[in-house]
Amino acid sequence: MAVTGRKPKDGPKRNRVAAVHDWTTVVDQPYDGPRPTLPEARRVEWTDRELGRQSDMQPLQSITGQWWDRVASMPHCVLWSDADWQYAVTTALVADAVFAGDVRLAGELRQRERVLGTTLDARRDLRIRYVPAEDGDQDDEQPAARTAAAAAARPVTRLDERRRRLTADAP
Repeated sequence: MAVTGRKPKDGPKRNRVAAVHDWTTVVDQPYDGPRPTLPEARRVEWTDRELGRQSDMQPLQSITGQWWDRVASMPHCVLWSDADWQYAVTTALVADAVFAGDVRLAGELRQRERVLGTTLDARRDLRIRYVPAEDGDQDDEQPAARTAAAAAARPVTRLDERRRRLTADAP
């Protein structure tokens, strides 16, 4: 679920307190691990005036398979649990209904794709960042070392020295 509040900005952090929701970094390589397969058809229901409520199995659209291939190979799929994969399969069935012409579900599809993080904007809301493969293969202590090195490069003025300078210049 997306975090409420302003969208995060890239660049140096200027907070005195550590962020509650930090970025999740994922290696920018297509996911090729285990994933569920899509069903071959989905149930379509309608109401007939003479026959009443009817249902039928309709094969999935070919574009749904293409959509699934793109979604199931996103790099951050490595973070997904079984429940996330089930949500993605259900979203594929919603996408198939939209692709088949049921535009009433387009809003639902948009919200579900945002939760899955299919666009750059959605991933920013979820605070998922793709990093190049050479950076992502390093251990987690390296970013902390880089931050410490960056902090050491900026000299910090002691408060008592600053006060001494300010009071010495006063008339």
